[in-house]
Amino acid sequence: MKSFFVFSGQGAQTVGMGRDLYESSAAAKDIFDQADAALGWSISTICFDGPAEKLTESKYCQPAIYTMSCAALATFKEKFADVEAIACAGLSLGEYAALFAGEAFSFADGLKLIARRGELMDAACNETSGGMASVLGGDEAVIKEVCAECGIQVANFNSPGQIVISGEKDKVTAAVAELKARGMRKVIPLKVAGAFHSKLMAAAGEQLSQILVDTPMQMPQTPVYQNFSAAVAGSVDELRDNLTAQVAGSVRWEECVRQMIAAGGDTMIEFGPGNVLTGLLRRTDKEIKYFNVNSIESLNNLEIN
Repeated sequence: MKSFFVFSGQGAQTVGMGRDLYESSAAAKDIFDQADAALGWSISTICFDGPAEKLTESKYCQPAIYTMSCAALATFKEKFADVEAIACAGLSLGEYAALFAGEAFSFADGLKLIARRGELMDAACNETSGGMASVLGGDEAVIKEVCAECGIQVANFNSPGQIVISGEKDKVTAAVAELKARGMRKVIPLKVAGAFHSKLMAAAGEQLSQILVDTPMQMPQTPVYQNFSAAVAGSVDELRDNLTAQVAGSVRWEECVRQMIAAGGDTMIEFGPGNVLTGLLRRTDKEIKYFNVNSIESLNNLEIN
């Protein structure tokens, strides 16, 4: 088995996530305790008890998902110490958990980074009026053309037949209408705080760049395929540049997955809340095996050969 590890993105959060990991695993408890100490406030309480409204704010949601995903990884390693990834990747904020898994930085340094990223993105959301929509089953070239005409961006290339668009709310509304006029029936406005992965997030990316420069970082020990490039960085500077550009750039998730498969990966293991990424995998390559690690029950049910 050649596993590649992937990590959940924003939107997968649920109140109560990670509580069973914390109560059942010393390694998971240590991650949550480290998180509370590093932040100076209790992210574990927000993960376990909510409220849901707070958990949806980027400044809480992003460190919460990062922490829960790293706790899931730590619990997995307690049980399957000999299973090593041939590659890692994460969807948007999940890229930080992937970099932690690849040993590019410490858990605490990654947490402080993602906490600042969440704050900066919340601020950008409050300063702009942004929206997003999911386009299912549409032609990629037509979607790109309509986005260009309407002055918005493609936020995510998630899987064959699933693309997310992002930008100023009224322009997204116009794009939704135009895509439907061109025969795309499944164009669904999303309930989000702002226009993630669009030029409306550019200021947040610019501010994050200086924080990235000041964060100790090294080349990952395991290849990490980054959202912005759909490739492995050749240097720490490039790694940082990709993290900066990712905030306002497109998430090339389908390409990341295909690259990890091309590198020899035959099994995807998704860490963190939900099962969005294994769901996208089924649209991308039905031959690849997959597992989710999002609870003690899911871990106990794992049968890895």
